[in-house]
Formats: sequence, structure tokens, C-alpha cells
Amino acid sequence: MSLHLTAYWEAMASLHPDLTPARIISQERGMYRIQTAEGSMNASVSGKFQFESRSPSAFPAVGDYVAVDLSDPDTVVIHAILPRKTLFLRQAADGRREQAIAANVDTVFLCVSMNADFNLRRLERYLVAARESGARPVVVFTKTDLIDFVPEVLDEVKEVSGDADIVMTSVYGEDGFGQLLPYLEAGSTVVFVGSSGVGKSTLVNCLLGEERQEVGEVGELGQGRHTTRRRDLFELPGGAMVIDTPGMRELGMWDVESGVEQTFEDVEAVISSCRFSDCTHRGEPGCAVRAALENGELDGERWESYLKLMAEKAEAAEKARRIAAKQEKMRQNARTGKYGGKGAKGGRKRR
Repeated sequence: MSLHLTAYWEAMASLHPDLTPARIISQERGMYRIQTAEGSMNASVSGKFQFESRSPSAFPAVGDYVAVDLSDPDTVVIHAILPRKTLFLRQAADGRREQAIAANVDTVFLCVSMNADFNLRRLERYLVAARESGARPVVVFTKTDLIDFVPEVLDEVKEVSGDADIVMTSVYGEDGFGQLLPYLEAGSTVVFVGSSGVGKSTLVNCLLGEERQEVGEVGELGQGRHTTRRRDLFELPGGAMVIDTPGMRELGMWDVESGVEQTFEDVEAVISSCRFSDCTHRGEPGCAVRAALENGELDGERWESYLKLMAEKAEAAEKARRIAAKQEKMRQNARTGKYGGKGAKGGRKRR
């Protein structure tokens, strides 16, 4: 694998002249695999880095460019993350903090399959998270050779996808995944995200030209089995980088202000035409939302999806505020020695 450093990354790396630039290619349980110009190796973050990191997303994620100390090849230390261009976030499974899925990606492939697991509301969530990341979202239908495609479903997907491209893929046929190639320019980075068993790893293997990622068998309804257990970055033969991710059973929202606005532009437009700016949309006179719901201009399920996402956004913001306040208090205590330092109770008294 090569370490691709554009002019931007070279400029960012120059901010740490005594350190070596590298990229995170995999991460698992606090340990990282990095790629440098000399090769790949294991690394860990420094103690200072851990102390100063104010949230889980402040730690390196797959795709991050970092500055490392290579003076001791047996103990490679990550000292800084170079300023990110994009970051795909979600709410962690415990519901209490955020989780970084991939960093510095140009395109997010949102993989969906036309099987019993297809869910339009879930696709909306992926679109919100992808747009919030700053990367370009592309809806990728997988396994189109196994399921009869329903035109009505495609129309529904187009309605919620906005300006996002929609492509059809299959691992069979001469050009089953050819529609993905325009997004895979040399030096670019893409990430595959989607539910478990939707076929992400199979597509990655096809692009790599070899069975690098383990895949499961396909069930009677066209669904696959979850096999990917961690996030990994690979280099494709043409020079593009691809990140494969484990399937997500749920995609909780975290800090998705602009992502919601972009994905629900139609809903936001209706809201803006309400008579009162503080309208609760529950019966006020001149409420454009209630009128749109009644005349069919606004789909009821899409409206409920919007409300749910907005509630999650507010809840996540409050959680982030509480976490930040708690961590700041812990840092202050550490600085003043409250937990066993020089100024701690029972410690040496100053004279």
C-alpha cells in the first residue's frame, strides 16, 4: 500500500516537522495499524493525546492522517491528527457518546439491498449522516441480480435522496459494478456503509480483484450474513482507497444539523412557510405543515421520520454537553491534584 500525500496533507504534515506523516488503515480496541512511506506498522496514541482528547471522535479513525514518532520502531506513538477534511459519525451502540466511522473520505457509498431488510426511513438516516460528514453520498443498490427490482421503490428512493446519485450493482455480469468506477479516481477515498449482510465486503472484494474480506452465504431472501468485524482501508489497483465497515444494525444520529437540513429540504421548506416562526405544528392557525399533511403534499411517514431525527439530534447535543462538562471537571481535578496529586488530601502539605 502507498501513502498518498497531496499538497494539502504535505502542508498539514509540515506543522509537525519533527514527526512523520502516516495514515490509519485499521483500528481495533485502542490499537492502530498505520501506513507510512516506509511501510505499515502498529501504533498507539500518546498519553498526552489521551489526556487532551475531549471526545471519542477526537481519537484517530480509519482514514485519518496522523503525525507519529518513529524513533523507536517497537513503540510507534501517534501524537496528533492532521486536520480532517470529512468525518462520518454516528451515535455509539451504548447511546452515550459518538463514534467515528471513517475520516477523510470523498464519497460515502450507502449500500441498500432490495430484500426484506429494505427500509426507506433507514436510508434517510444514512443520507443525513453522510451529508453531515462533508462527503458526497451515493446510494448503491446491491445484489440486483437476486431481487426483482420494483420501479415504485426506485421512485421512492429518488424522492428522499435529493441530489445524491443512485447506482445499481451486482457481483455477476461483465459490468456488474462498473457504475462505481467513476467515483474511484486515483488518490480518492470511499467508504462502504450499510446494514449487516447487505453485500459491502463482496463489492470490496470485486473491486480489489481478490477475496480479501470474508463474506457470508446468501439466505433465501437475498440477505447476507454479517462477517466484517472492524473497519479497514485498502488500496485498489487503480490507486483509489476504499474503507470497508461492519454492518450497522442501527444508525443513531450525532451532531447532524446540516445533514438534516440537506436531506429534508422539502420538509424544511414547508416549515418555513408556517404563519408563526415558533409554530409547534400541532394545530396553530396557518400551520403549513398540518395543511401539507392533510392535502398529501407532505408524506406522513417522512414527517414523523424528520421529527424523530430532530429529537435525536437534540438529545445527542445534550449528551455531548454533559460529557464535555464532565471531562473538563476531571481535567481540572487532575491539574489541581484532587485525586492524589501534590494538593490532594493526605498528601504532603506545603509550608
